[in-house]
Amino acid sequence: MVDLSQGEGIVVRPTAPRKIRLYQVLYVQVIVAITIGILLGHFYPDVGESMKPLGDAFIKLVKMIIAPVIFLTVTTGIAAMSDLQKVGRVVGKAMLYFLTFSTLALIIGLIVSNVVHPGHGMNIDPASLDSGAVQTYVQKAHDSTITAFLMNIIPATLVSPFTGGDILQVLFVAVLFGISLAAVGDYGKPVLNFFQALMFPVFKLVAILMKAAPIGAFGAMAFTIGKYGIESVSSLALLVVTFYLTSVFFVVVVLGAVARYNGFSILKLIRYIREELLLVLGTSSSEAALPTLMQKLQRAGCAKSVVGLVVPTGYSFNLDGTNIYMTMAALFIAQACNIDLSLQQQILLLLVAMLSSKGAAGVTGAGFITLAATLSVVPDVPVAGMALILGIDRFMSECRALTNLTGNAVAAIVVARWEGELDKSQLTAVLNGEPGHDKDPVDHLTEPLVAGTTPSTHPAV
Repeated sequence: MVDLSQGEGIVVRPTAPRKIRLYQVLYVQVIVAITIGILLGHFYPDVGESMKPLGDAFIKLVKMIIAPVIFLTVTTGIAAMSDLQKVGRVVGKAMLYFLTFSTLALIIGLIVSNVVHPGHGMNIDPASLDSGAVQTYVQKAHDSTITAFLMNIIPATLVSPFTGGDILQVLFVAVLFGISLAAVGDYGKPVLNFFQALMFPVFKLVAILMKAAPIGAFGAMAFTIGKYGIESVSSLALLVVTFYLTSVFFVVVVLGAVARYNGFSILKLIRYIREELLLVLGTSSSEAALPTLMQKLQRAGCAKSVVGLVVPTGYSFNLDGTNIYMTMAALFIAQACNIDLSLQQQILLLLVAMLSSKGAAGVTGAGFITLAATLSVVPDVPVAGMALILGIDRFMSECRALTNLTGNAVAAIVVARWEGELDKSQLTAVLNGEPGHDKDPVDHLTEPLVAGTTPSTHPAV
């Protein structure tokens, strides 16, 4: 319990742990909901399609709370720092990490496509393709230049990011406000104390919203299967399977090696964030898991300031799954249309993809938009070929989101370790599920880390 009536601060009172029954665990509820959604969409597709508002409503509910969570986490984390140069170091190291592994993801996608040739033998005539369905994405891609993307980070007003829903704009304001609070010293302490107290009801609201996660996962999955059907994957099964296996390879082998080098197991991390992964699987939206992912990483021993800076930034700049998808999809279209790309053309495709993936970051449907942006610049591959994969993009978006989420979780831990802001013993205890550390994330989302407390001793409401 937390006693807020004491004038000298927050007083922690021990609470007796309560036993959580299996049906009360979030990931169990989500698994059951996804299963029911698949069955409903398969056997009653019309009814399944009508469930779409349930998934859309849940994602809107989560997006509603993302801005306050990021603002409070980042602002209080930076304001509590004694060394403001650390902010620049954290962002710089995070960007170096993002650039390295995003490029590696693109290269792996390129290599696998050249080895497997998923589009070989389809013999598609580009002129026969209906490009009308992809024109919306092409137009968005044309509007998503690097300059426009960077300019869009600066909001129109100080409060507009909270109504616009742009993660990078919220992060931009939070960083500036946090630095300002730290710079004014004692004058900023009342504001900092208010923000720290405000975190309790905000995270309590997150906990309340996450109770609806199974309903959202059910609605989204029922709609996907009802509208597109499981059988729609079969015609392009090789591309889907190749993409999934490549993403699994990237997570288990590449990120696994990074995790091992930094002293933790990727498989244990995946187990630890399984609720978030299942939520992403059900909704095809990585944003749905952002608030709880940030909270879990803090509980795993990462400093709040590092988590607040790395994770939201990674949602726009560290899209490993999207990068794998872009190169594989582009080469699949070329192979399906019997277009033989030289090594130089493939390298050009890689370089353009590196830039376009940043220009369209943070846009709804970013994976398909970045692909359109890439193909519109590289004339060797017809943009109209995107119509070939439009029907299965929904199924591939789930894998993109899962890979992106895992990559950002690893990035936060690695950058925290580089900065000396990682409690290694806490991380080990949490990933091993030791008693007292394996708390259910939903029931403990009302535990925002207050500046000056360690992840293992922060107060519980």
